[in-house]
Amino acid sequence: MNPSRIIIDTDPGVDDALTFLFALASPEIQLEALTTVCGNIGIEKTTRNALAVLELAHASHIPVARGCALPLVSTLGKAGEAVHGTSGIGEASLPEPKSQPIHQHAIDYLIERILAEPGEITLFTIGPMTNLALAIRKEPRIVPSLKELIIMGGAIRQGGNVTPLAEFNVHADPHAAHIVFHAGIPITLIPLDVTYKCLLTSADVERLNRIDSPIARFVRDATATYMDFYRKYESFDGCALHDPLTIAAIIAPELLTFEEHHVDVDISGGVGNGNTFADFMNVAKKPANMKVALDVRGREFVELFIERMESLCRAGL
Repeated sequence: MNPSRIIIDTDPGVDDALTFLFALASPEIQLEALTTVCGNIGIEKTTRNALAVLELAHASHIPVARGCALPLVSTLGKAGEAVHGTSGIGEASLPEPKSQPIHQHAIDYLIERILAEPGEITLFTIGPMTNLALAIRKEPRIVPSLKELIIMGGAIRQGGNVTPLAEFNVHADPHAAHIVFHAGIPITLIPLDVTYKCLLTSADVERLNRIDSPIARFVRDATATYMDFYRKYESFDGCALHDPLTIAAIIAPELLTFEEHHVDVDISGGVGNGNTFADFMNVAKKPANMKVALDVRGREFVELFIERMESLCRAGL
């Protein structure tokens, strides 16, 4: 079977970087491009990190397109720096990338790629959805041309991680999420309900570092600040693999339990701003607009993640 062809729209970010490595380690997937967006940190650093992580993995042939520097309406906060560090990749120190982003803006790149091969590209959004929302507004023909959209975002039954009700990616640009949710694209949503069950421990990182590899050292150093945050605020010796879990939607969907629901996002600007909610009782009588992961065999996923990282390290990276 041919691998799934994917583009990742991203704001790297520690778990974003781990997602690229996980995708590169997975033969079921062909990573074709990264498009960057502001989110965990500003656009200059997210773009630099995307290029630098690809170079670390000897994958700088994969194009990177720089995208939006600001959300549609909201202001860009700095909450991500407390989790991901001021560089966006924790304590990891990567050389300045030799490669450069392509000249095309991420919005135009997404439109061109999706329209060129209808039904072929699966898009992953693992940061705020600003780029995709503007691409939809600029060229609505991409909606029927996308094979599928897989989103890391939202919190359905789970509480939020940036406000009591809202998850970071959606809260960072709720208006963009609102556009995307109602566009008519086939969506799979990977919310905090499942990502918080996929916990990478410090023992897992030590196990990976039994292999002498730049990738293993990067995972150790990148997750150090992330894990400090979890120890301080979540009382857990490890960190959640939020973004990497999206890859399981393609390579190991049997680990996830999905339900189809009508899901919306609060853009009122009030206390619930950015809250994602599902109409479980179908009171609005609206058809389902996405498939939502509400449970996961979390430890099995973490084992799969570690095994793929070990294979990448053993490949001489």
